[in-house]
Order: sequence, then C-alpha cells, then structure tokens
Amino acid sequence: MPRSNSGSDPDPVERWQATLEEAGRLTPEIVERISRLHGDRGVRAIEAVAEGRVKVYRDFTIVVGYEDEYVVEGQGCTCKDSEFNLDPDDPTDLCWHVLAVSIARRVGHLDYHDMWYSEVREFL
Repeated sequence: MPRSNSGSDPDPVERWQATLEEAGRLTPEIVERISRLHGDRGVRAIEAVAEGRVKVYRDFTIVVGYEDEYVVEGQGCTCKDSEFNLDPDDPTDLCWHVLAVSIARRVGHLDYHDMWYSEVREFL
C-alpha cells in the first residue's frame, strides 16, 4: 500500500529543495535527484539557472524560455506546459520554469533588475 504524503513526511520536491537550500549549490547528487524526479524539465531548469535566465523584477520573477519569457509566481507559470500538461494533483509535476526559479533562489543565482517588468515588457 502506498504511503500517504500527509503530515510531516516531505514530498520528493521538498526533500531536494531542502538539500539544495542546505548545500547552497548544485552538487552532482542534487542534479541527479532533480533530473531523476523531473526528467527533461529538471535538466532544462538547471540549464536555465546556469545560463542566468532567471530574472527578478520588482513585480515578477521571469524565466527566459526558448520562445518567450514566462512569469512565475509560486508554483504557477504562464507557460503552455503549466496550462495544459501538468497534473494539479501531483506535487512533482512542475514546469521547468517553476523548477528553475526554485533552484535559482536556493543557489542565489538570480538576475536582479530594479525595475518593473510590466514596464519593460511594453518595450519588448
């Protein structure tokens, strides 16, 4: 019988996040855990962080994707993957943009911009 994930038993996402928070950097073991749990989405998220594509503005956190920029708020994202492909009942089913923000925050690899994204977006 599968174990319930209620109570104090953290889910797999919370476990790698806590380990990453403690380490403060991506170790080979953490990269493996993220990749194993999230597959290609995890790999893409790690690449985005390494390439500095997680940007924090006064009003939003943005991940620069391959075709557009995506607003990430909490576990939500404006990408089509979040909108159409993810299982809302599965806490491990996250788009790579949300994963990238989660990773970047824990390793301190965010590109800060002291301006409003809503104003910047008008020029794009």
